[in-house]
Amino acid sequence: MNLVLPQREVDAQVAGIIKLAVMAVGGQGGGVLTSWIESMARAQGYACQATSVAGVAQRTGATVYYVEMAPDTGGTPVFSLAPAGGDVDILIAAEMMEAGRAIQRGFVTPDRTTLIASTHRALAVSEKSVPGDGIALSDEVMAAAEIAAQQLIAQDMEALALSNGSVISASLFGALAGSGALPFPREAYEEAITKSGKGVAASLRAFSAGFDAAQGVVAPVVDVPVTRLQVSGPGSEQRTWGALQTRIAALPAPVVAMAQAGLRKVVDFQDCDYGAAYLDHVDAVLAHDRDDFILGAEAAKHIANAMAYDDVIKVADLKTRAARFDRIRAEMQVGDDHLLQLTEFMHPRAEEIAGLLPAGIGRRIEASERWMRLITRLFSRGRRMRTHSIRAFGMLHVLGGMRRYRLRTLRHSYEVAHLELWLERVHAVAPKDYALAVEILRNRRLIKGYSDTHVRGLTKFDKVMDGAALLEGRHDAAEWTARLREAALKDEKGEALDGALQTIKSFV
Repeated sequence: MNLVLPQREVDAQVAGIIKLAVMAVGGQGGGVLTSWIESMARAQGYACQATSVAGVAQRTGATVYYVEMAPDTGGTPVFSLAPAGGDVDILIAAEMMEAGRAIQRGFVTPDRTTLIASTHRALAVSEKSVPGDGIALSDEVMAAAEIAAQQLIAQDMEALALSNGSVISASLFGALAGSGALPFPREAYEEAITKSGKGVAASLRAFSAGFDAAQGVVAPVVDVPVTRLQVSGPGSEQRTWGALQTRIAALPAPVVAMAQAGLRKVVDFQDCDYGAAYLDHVDAVLAHDRDDFILGAEAAKHIANAMAYDDVIKVADLKTRAARFDRIRAEMQVGDDHLLQLTEFMHPRAEEIAGLLPAGIGRRIEASERWMRLITRLFSRGRRMRTHSIRAFGMLHVLGGMRRYRLRTLRHSYEVAHLELWLERVHAVAPKDYALAVEILRNRRLIKGYSDTHVRGLTKFDKVMDGAALLEGRHDAAEWTARLREAALKDEKGEALDGALQTIKSFV
């Protein structure tokens, strides 16, 4: 049976109006894109109106820009201020989930809408806040878009823009031109960019890339030369690093890449001697491995993360690195004639202050309620440090340079003890249950960050490890341990983990 949809009657007075909506997250240039469209339409003899409704969230949230245009016949047209479901001709989504929201709101319909969407993701706060992988699936949105739109143009417009030294608004503008959805020639689009007078050359390159992508032209693949990691330092350290590289090369092939990344991480965290200790741990686990070397690869990854833990010294070091300041200047588009001011918010807990002290002194202070109350009173309100000033930058720079002292701190003694207990479990379990040993290594994923985040991760780790101990000897111990870990990653409070543990206790 064929279903014939009734034809919608269109008022002759509004038949010539083109309705276009742009859905973008704050900072993606949705306003710039809208201004280009409006400027071009007016230059081509169209009456045009543009409005915007900003979301209420970080970086203004998701903003809906709406444009209506019609040939200027000399009268005074009456345009709508916002899009309506089933009444949008062109929908531009600057991010994949924005396309999904547009479809949900009925802005994209198969009888009329051209949907231009960037396939990259700008993760929402709700996705980032999940302890595990909270990223929503783009495949479902893409499948819905293919059904909902009359014409679909979906490309990674963000990558096209960045590869041409511009921003996504330019590549989306190019895709709009390439779609043919508006009755204007390519030259009109380019003229609108040129008239704006800002970043014209880069914007035109990104525009051209977006235009080609909309018309199905595949951009040529540029071979990027692979550069070897360059290291610098005293001659003795260079020789030690060379010896570590020789040890890496002797590892089984499936382990080499992860061990190389892990070695770089721990050496950057401390020094080459610390890197040697890292490889010693990896070698010890490899003694239990099989031909697929899954255990060794997991060990190379998670031992590195455990040894390069987040402490006050590491945070101070990262905040004062030149590469960080260069990245911030690039992101903020700071020119030579601009002054950049940075304010860091530092809020260490009393336990972190005690952990920074020598192990013996730190233990005595941590055991004293009076001392811990005093430290809490001094630091509980946090500090705002302006790292563009010499004083604040100097303080953090000195703190970040205390690597050699780090190995004497109370925090390091705790981390070493925790690492050894964890690996002891791996060594004990591996000969009896290889799969369970792999899952015990992966449980380290639960521990991350610092301060309260670190404490919550440790609590969940301990619960999952206790659950794994209850499961030892069962044929499905590895499977249930993995379930416990995934439950722990589902929510911050750990309610799903507690429920899974109760299930295990009911049959063990």
